[in-house]
Amino acid sequence: MIEPEVLDAGLGDADDDDFDLSEASDALLPDQRYLDREVSWLAFNQRVLELAEDPNLPVLERANFLGIFASNLDEFFMVRVAGLKRRIVTGLAVPTNVGRSPADVLADISAEAHRLQLRHAAAWTQLVKPAMAEAGIEVVSYSALGDDEREQLYDYFQSQVFPVLMPLAVDPAHPFPYISGLSLNLAIRIRNARTGRQEFARLKVPPMLPRFVELPAQGTTVRYLPLEELISNHLDDLFPGMEILDHHEFRLTRNEDVVIEEDETESLIQALEAELLRRRFGPPIRLEITDDMDEVTLDLLIKELDITEQEVYRLPGPLDLRGLFDLSRINRPDLHYKPHVPTTATAFQPGDNNERPDIFASIRKGDVLVHHPYESFATSVQAFLEQAAKDPHVLAIKQTLYRTSGDSPIVEALIDAAEAGKQVLALVEIKARFDEANNIVWARKLEKAGVHVVYGLVGLKTHCKLALVIREENGVLRSYSHVGTGNYNPKTSRIYEDFGLFTVDDQVGRDLTRLFNELSGYAIEKKFKRLLVAPLHLRKGLLRLIDKERRHAAAGRPASIRIKVNSMVDEQIIDALYRASQAGVKIEVWVRGICSLKPGVPGMSENITVRSILGRYLEHSRIFMFHSDGDPLVYIGSADMMHRNLDRRVEALVRVVSPAHIKELDDLFTLAMSDTTSSWHLGPDGEWERRNVDEDGKPLTDLQDRTMANIQRRRRARAVR
Repeated sequence: MIEPEVLDAGLGDADDDDFDLSEASDALLPDQRYLDREVSWLAFNQRVLELAEDPNLPVLERANFLGIFASNLDEFFMVRVAGLKRRIVTGLAVPTNVGRSPADVLADISAEAHRLQLRHAAAWTQLVKPAMAEAGIEVVSYSALGDDEREQLYDYFQSQVFPVLMPLAVDPAHPFPYISGLSLNLAIRIRNARTGRQEFARLKVPPMLPRFVELPAQGTTVRYLPLEELISNHLDDLFPGMEILDHHEFRLTRNEDVVIEEDETESLIQALEAELLRRRFGPPIRLEITDDMDEVTLDLLIKELDITEQEVYRLPGPLDLRGLFDLSRINRPDLHYKPHVPTTATAFQPGDNNERPDIFASIRKGDVLVHHPYESFATSVQAFLEQAAKDPHVLAIKQTLYRTSGDSPIVEALIDAAEAGKQVLALVEIKARFDEANNIVWARKLEKAGVHVVYGLVGLKTHCKLALVIREENGVLRSYSHVGTGNYNPKTSRIYEDFGLFTVDDQVGRDLTRLFNELSGYAIEKKFKRLLVAPLHLRKGLLRLIDKERRHAAAGRPASIRIKVNSMVDEQIIDALYRASQAGVKIEVWVRGICSLKPGVPGMSENITVRSILGRYLEHSRIFMFHSDGDPLVYIGSADMMHRNLDRRVEALVRVVSPAHIKELDDLFTLAMSDTTSSWHLGPDGEWERRNVDEDGKPLTDLQDRTMANIQRRRRARAVR
């Protein structure tokens, strides 16, 4: 197992070796000191919804945020709610972090999710849909169409839709059909004209067809009809000789969390493939229906799907607004964010003759910190690996792959390197949720090309973002390292905010070599110098650093902590921050999603401030900054403050040592926490307040826009020099 002793990663006081987590008493901390993590996640998705409701944002971006909200909530039910239900059924459920029973938490989730889904539907029907119509993009109903348009649509229906429809009857000869998760369906009641009996049929809306059917434009207005409306208005063609009595939309969410019981003697990849097949048939956990569904149809669905009334969500308007992703991609630049082309990081920019830079030579001049998507992934990370694949002096490449794109140039670079005779190791995390099947395909493609593919350690996910290139230079082997906060995925690098550090530092190179040896073999490594590595040391290392700030404050010295993460849930980390706050440490937490910490509570957390920023880019980087008595200790890496990251994943943070890089990270944090920057503020009661305008109603600074401008300004300044 990974159990490093951090020798000089900034933890090196003599008394640190005696640090004992059990010494950190909670006697001065109240019992009700956490916010419920599931309710906090729903609050995060509400912040996404508030962006969709914001009339100041481009309307197609608002439609995109409605799609993101819907997709997020689907995954929340498929994983979090499903996991909670499974633990209740199996008797393994324990009280949550706020001491409530799992059944009570499910009730809380149901009530809040119902409220949010109704608000989501209203945001579409009352806000975004009308705003799109004003801008010349109209989603119409079938009843609003003229006869000529209906005739044209009938031709489209007959040629493009009817052949792929599969109506399934329910009667003594036809049992109730299997309803796939997240599919959009029509529940149809019909009367048999011959027997007079009422029957039931289910019709799946084909997911491979466009969700919105484009109609002939009216002037400058483009118009779309939802596919389910087109189908529902031609049911007579599907049931000739039958009387259509009624039809309603419904949608089912199933438990799609994958649970692998790993055994060292079995093939993990085969076990995962079997589990992926079982995922399709997970038990139902949510039934969404239109608000006009009659009780006869609903009772039948509840009975056949074995679902409770609490799990039924009756909604106005269309179901499955993930379909809005299609509309949000309409080519109307005036209705989108202004385009941003990532700049090449200063260190990697071409020379005076515009020739392609030598990435390795640039890194030898000093550590390079790259900030995506403001700075290009293609001309930094991708170029680094592509040059390594072609360079005859490169002997070996080692890489972790957690999630990557289907046509990944990163994977192609590794294949090229292997085919060129280099030693290539790819650690593919095939248990990356909802990317399992994709990663299995890439793992096998890599293996066929001669890449050494490994799947990490039994019982742990490998989540760290690491690349190591070994290059021979003048008879000496030199290590070029990249440690990042985000996945090696060129597509998400355009919308995920992340940092990556390139370095030729020998200490980092040795750290990565030892870590890769442990992940691919049986080495037991205990010595890391510029890394903090989970699962066995990262938690303790961070607790030491937090406690050191507490002791500095208690001694009257300056002390501060800044942490940027996706989620802040871990109770030990939160309690350590509470104790530091009680001692007078100024603590700033920048969190995108879940936050179980209560800031601003007198006597406990009055020195803690929590902010959240959401926008055109998904804030994804993790930053940890400690004042350290004037000698700042700063880390970036892959770990969030959650149990899974600290205890059940291989994570890595790297220490940033360049004063210029430390200042860049510190300046970004200062901008994020400023009262003049648009953000959400978390109160001690768990409520998030959006502050995006000043007292005069003028918009506050958009952090992402300002960061774009700052990096472009930096590039222009270099060009002038």
